[in-house]
Amino acid sequence: MQQFLNTALTGLTLGMVYAAFALALVLIWRSTRVVNFAQAPMAMMTTFIALVIIDAGYSYWLGFAAALLAGLVLGALLERVVIRPVEGKSEINAVILTLGLFIVLHALAAVVFGNRYRSFPAPFGLRGIEIGDTTIALNGFGIFTIISVLVVMGLLVALFRYTDVGLKMRAAAFNQEVARLLGVRVGHMLTLGWALAALVGSLAGILIAGGSLVHPSYMDSVVVFGFVAAVLGGLDSPLGAVLGGLILGVSLSFVSGYVGSQLVPLAALVILMLVLTLRPGGLFAQAPERRV
Repeated sequence: MQQFLNTALTGLTLGMVYAAFALALVLIWRSTRVVNFAQAPMAMMTTFIALVIIDAGYSYWLGFAAALLAGLVLGALLERVVIRPVEGKSEINAVILTLGLFIVLHALAAVVFGNRYRSFPAPFGLRGIEIGDTTIALNGFGIFTIISVLVVMGLLVALFRYTDVGLKMRAAAFNQEVARLLGVRVGHMLTLGWALAALVGSLAGILIAGGSLVHPSYMDSVVVFGFVAAVLGGLDSPLGAVLGGLILGVSLSFVSGYVGSQLVPLAALVILMLVLTLRPGGLFAQAPERRV
């Protein structure tokens, strides 16, 4: 029974890590209609910025804030300089550019920060919580991760449902010409979408790095599962991203714990194929009709 509980709790924390990255993908999709394959290296870059600040002797929280700010600026800058020239053209152009950014940012990080593994601290304990004589597989940083993801999910739901800015972002992403006729500053909304998505991605990068080793490719193994989580839940749904991450995290944790860790990638593929066969838009995809 204890093993079952610990496996489930491990999956819960892991699922929230996947959900954090999936939320960034949902945000960029809802606000720009682009699948950003460079989301992972962008988050990696800002995580290294936080690490540089922490290693210089400053507090973890200063590095945390600097990473989020750097993500905000980096997202806006890349949209303005790299993505803006191809906006309004074929959607594949932006996708190819994000793939190019993936390679360029990886190479840049290796040059600036080096390829060696470096330890990234955690602001809370990494030791499991003790209840009597039993230690459960949930620690302080895991609780921080869960709370952070739920807060971000709530903020995104509120942004797109209850604010004028969120409505304008959705309008700009769905139909730029109509949005302009209605007075929406489409360029500003697209820049804001990229900036906010990069900020959420930076949070995901820090949550993934906490208490572990980082290097320029440290997110590569997680980013695949983050994409799967986003697709499982539906790229239009922040709630779906979180639930998709939880489903994936708990499922893969049980596969790893009871079947074998070598089958985890295959299990993720099987789950993805089943969901896309039954619900091509994702488990929590919205109806095709949209109101903007």
